[in-house]
Amino acid sequence: MQRRTTAFFLALLFVFALTLTSVASVTAQANTPVPTPTGPPTMPPTELTVERVWTPGVFTDPSWLTVDFHRVRATINDQLATTTIDLQFTNTGDGLAEGTFVFPLPDNAAVDRLTMFIDGEAFDAKILTAEEARGIYDEIVRQYRDPALLEYIGTQAIQANVFPIPPGESRRVQIDYSQLLPVENGLVEYVYPLTTTRVVEQLSLSVEVTGSTPIATIYSPSHQIAVSREDETSFRAGFEAPTAVVADQDFTLYYGVASEDINVSLLTYKESAGADGYFLLLVQPPLEVDTEAVQPKDIILVIDQSGSMMGQKWTQAQAAAAYVLENLNPQDRFNVIVFSTGYRQYAAELQNADQASDAVQWVNSLYAEGGTDINLALLTALEQVDVERPATILFMTDGLPSEGVTDRDSIIANVRAEAKPNARIFSFGVGDDVNTILLDSVAQGFGGATAYVRPTQRIDEEMASLYTKISSPVLSDVALDFGGVLTELQYPQELTDLFAGEQLILVGRYRTGAEDVTISLTGRTQGETVTYAFDELSFRDNAGGEAFIARLWAQRRIGELLDEVRLNGEDPELVDSIVSLSIRFGIITPYTSFLIEEDDILSQRGQERAREEASESFDDLAEMESGSAAVDSAVDIQALRSSGGAPAPMSVVPAMTSVAMPLPTASPAGTMAPGGFNSAPADFTPPQPAGNAIQTVGDKTFIELEGVWTDTTFEPDTMTAQEVVFLSDAYFDLLDTLPELARYFALGENVIVVVEGIAYEVVSE
Repeated sequence: MQRRTTAFFLALLFVFALTLTSVASVTAQANTPVPTPTGPPTMPPTELTVERVWTPGVFTDPSWLTVDFHRVRATINDQLATTTIDLQFTNTGDGLAEGTFVFPLPDNAAVDRLTMFIDGEAFDAKILTAEEARGIYDEIVRQYRDPALLEYIGTQAIQANVFPIPPGESRRVQIDYSQLLPVENGLVEYVYPLTTTRVVEQLSLSVEVTGSTPIATIYSPSHQIAVSREDETSFRAGFEAPTAVVADQDFTLYYGVASEDINVSLLTYKESAGADGYFLLLVQPPLEVDTEAVQPKDIILVIDQSGSMMGQKWTQAQAAAAYVLENLNPQDRFNVIVFSTGYRQYAAELQNADQASDAVQWVNSLYAEGGTDINLALLTALEQVDVERPATILFMTDGLPSEGVTDRDSIIANVRAEAKPNARIFSFGVGDDVNTILLDSVAQGFGGATAYVRPTQRIDEEMASLYTKISSPVLSDVALDFGGVLTELQYPQELTDLFAGEQLILVGRYRTGAEDVTISLTGRTQGETVTYAFDELSFRDNAGGEAFIARLWAQRRIGELLDEVRLNGEDPELVDSIVSLSIRFGIITPYTSFLIEEDDILSQRGQERAREEASESFDDLAEMESGSAAVDSAVDIQALRSSGGAPAPMSVVPAMTSVAMPLPTASPAGTMAPGGFNSAPADFTPPQPAGNAIQTVGDKTFIELEGVWTDTTFEPDTMTAQEVVFLSDAYFDLLDTLPELARYFALGENVIVVVEGIAYEVVSE
């Protein structure tokens, strides 16, 4: 389970005192430590002595308490955020439960209401200062051997008494608090913690934002959100879990205040002052543009008409063509090419948009027959590209090349020989009998991407979804200048054209920080070159920032490297890079499962075995061209390459414990994923590994090796850790001296962490 330590408070952090023993049992065991119960006790009907046991969010038997619902609604008006929390928990054990409810708060939060409903009567709570809360946290950690609250040291808290909860009864809590959200580098950040140790039966969160100025960028690195925009100064965003979940990542939302027709927002992160940094650049074109501002474009549809398309696939392909043709802009031009053993085209040259309805009738009059001459069809389309206008080729096929030139490498070479700088190719692979390497090589070489339409998906819906997003080009031939800041290893490597309403997410590394940087964005529109300048941006020089950026960069980097292996074959340097990144950031893929399988993965010997295992799996990857497994691999790697956020934010119950999955939550089928086309399809399920558990804390990754949460930067062959006994005076003295260790020590009783080159190991007594 992931633990976001940058959040200020933790929802569902319940600190209860449970009724455990009777007077008779206490008397009989007066000189014997009372053992921790292994299940909810059955209480006798006579006198009771309550023994209070603090258990912050972690119970000996998780079935004692269930969270029936957790509903969050945030309203943000000109950066003033009001958050309303409504949750209910039920005692499902056999015995009475009573105790204290503690809720850590952000430093700048003002609590408007905390209400607990008991038999219809409302009970209010009190606010603890950071010092008072620290006293409670220390007591819990020292007395009850649970370090879970360490990461919240230094924060305020709400405290409320929870009156006895009889078996089967529920208690409901409502909390309102407000806070002012600052603006940094043009972005407003809102965080709500969803990291919990408990199953939540119903989980939902919505954010409604209104303001007096236009809003540009809307971005969540943690969750795949649905966004509704009624006008340029407001929006609603949110998500709802489809079933019971254990939420293992806090909810984070960024939105940018618009200042230009095209907006740029910047976030940066550095692990330490002397290290290279990471950056995240969000480029947001306007949501809508006037017809005059939309660049006239050329659309060439290239559709597989071979016999294998006969039936439902051909009917859907005809509907897809009709959608595109019926939604052309008035100044657009088009043509349609269908191919099988040969090819046929609607017209000998590009036609004006007013001829689209006639072209629809022509396509509907055709039927599927013949073989598959992909080479001839693509070359014919490229011949019609006018270098003076943006041109998009929508290429659809359901099979392997079987006519004309059939060699994959020859087709790729022929297409590249006809390349024109303004042409973009988007490939649609229909079904599993397609050559994934051919389709991806062609698309990536022409500034496009590939969508794989699986047997359960509809061709027309996939095509319509893409075309809706690329129908209004704003800027083509995009280039960025970072104003003297040296950047490298940025993804996507080739910048895409900008379309109205479609956001570009760029991640990369930078060498040296700088203040008041001006970033220039250059491109072509209406046949002219234009430049937008965005000033007063800052690349962080000292340590700090948003740690998720480093992991997001690593995901995309691994995706690019895996794709290079898949398309061009294995290389030792690629193997080394993928293995080291996977270990450092805890990113698991079907090709880096060594991370959870090797018990000594941090040693030189373990990493050598990991390289050998990776090399073998990469050989298999490079040999897969077509078939279900090949399409699965192409989709999985594409999801990493275009990842717009952090790993999957929650686990569906029953869930795997403490495993950070590498792939982003799937976008709906056919949608434009942040930074790239067609992320994993809606029914995509990341691999479910077994073995070593993984957690991330800030920018650090921990692997549970032989019961010890071990920092992946720890080198057992060369480092000796300084031992400190769990809950000893030295333990708390160290936390006072180095408070940054608290969030890492919160992982448990056995932890190894490296801070500024020094390894510290928490050991049991």
